[in-house]
Amino acid sequence: MNLRERLVAERLKRNLTQKQVADMLSISEVYVRKIEKSQRNPGRETMLKFESIYGIPDRKLFPDLFRVSIDTKRINII
Repeated sequence: MNLRERLVAERLKRNLTQKQVADMLSISEVYVRKIEKSQRNPGRETMLKFESIYGIPDRKLFPDLFRVSIDTKRINII
């Protein structure tokens, strides 16, 4: 399951192509595709641009980047 399904769903809901989104964000179509597939992570500025065009908080568009992970394993130093 792609963690960025909401990002894709919002684009499709607006009948936008990846090329149109790329043009709106001033980034490449390939980069949009990789962001949607979680193969690349956008910078903060790009996340805010996505938030602006979709009207959805970045935390909902990119939940994988905001997940809090608490590491409970420790290295015991003797």
